[in-house]
Amino acid sequence: MGASFDLSTWPLWGNGLVAVGTIGLIALGAHWLVESASRLAAKLGVSELIIGLTVVALGTSAPEFAVTILSALSGHGDISVSNIVGSNIFNLGFILGGCALVRAIPMDSRLLKRDGVVLGGSTLLLLVLVGADLTLGRFDGALLFGLLLVYLVFLFLQRGIGKSEAQDSTETPEGSLLQDVLIVLVSLVAIVAGSHFLVESAVAVAKGFGVSEWAIGVTVVAAGTSAPELAISLAGVIKGRYAISAGNIIGSNIFNLLGVLGLAGMLHPVQINPVARISLIALSGLVLLALLLMRTGWKLSRREGLILVLVAAAVWISDFSMHAMSH
Repeated sequence: MGASFDLSTWPLWGNGLVAVGTIGLIALGAHWLVESASRLAAKLGVSELIIGLTVVALGTSAPEFAVTILSALSGHGDISVSNIVGSNIFNLGFILGGCALVRAIPMDSRLLKRDGVVLGGSTLLLLVLVGADLTLGRFDGALLFGLLLVYLVFLFLQRGIGKSEAQDSTETPEGSLLQDVLIVLVSLVAIVAGSHFLVESAVAVAKGFGVSEWAIGVTVVAAGTSAPELAISLAGVIKGRYAISAGNIIGSNIFNLLGVLGLAGMLHPVQINPVARISLIALSGLVLLALLLMRTGWKLSRREGLILVLVAAAVWISDFSMHAMSH
């Protein structure tokens, strides 16, 4: 990257403008992605839920992939794992809960019985693997990544299930298949690029105000890499594309745990701070709470959304205080 793109050398107001501009870029990309993904689902005979769990979820996990893999390769194991833990807490608590505050989200039973079980099991598995020896080794990574491949094959075999329920719109999709594929790709590029510069500018602003490196990682980086999930899930709820919205959150968290950490562990084993055990227990509790709330009445109400937001906020505050004291 050229020096002109080194945001750490820019003034605070310049980084502030970059942050605002990239939020707009992410929002625009999310609008395009939700619309084109919905049309693709209709044209290919694939349910919107599957599209949300795979194409959209993988795309929105791209920032986490970049941050976590680079951190692992450079020997920053705590950043590598804490980014994923923090992002998953942000996704389930602030994003899914926040979207439910905007509009109650009806839940597809398949999402909970199949994908919810995978998310809950993956989170508990990570707790066992990392909590045992505070190391994410190559075997651990291979196990996680192998489970992701099995999950994706299973989703592929069920790709058409739920199509009539998820796509009951009477509208006829317009445009060519290639056009929608290109729009999805361009949208993902816009979202990932926007997220990258959002994190860079926010980190520069935080450093300018003298915030600690750890505090930046657990808040700014985790929230910044979750910006695509926020934009797409919120756009999905507003447009009534609930399957894409909820599927994106569950799918992204699964990709983060199995795909991102699995690949990171295989590429470079990482050592983790002992305090991480408490953070992983908190994440496991939040996952189980979220799944339980989604199961009640097969929807996530505004009140339940508020519960998720408040619990996530409590986890973040306690996590920050705990690490700040242990620093």
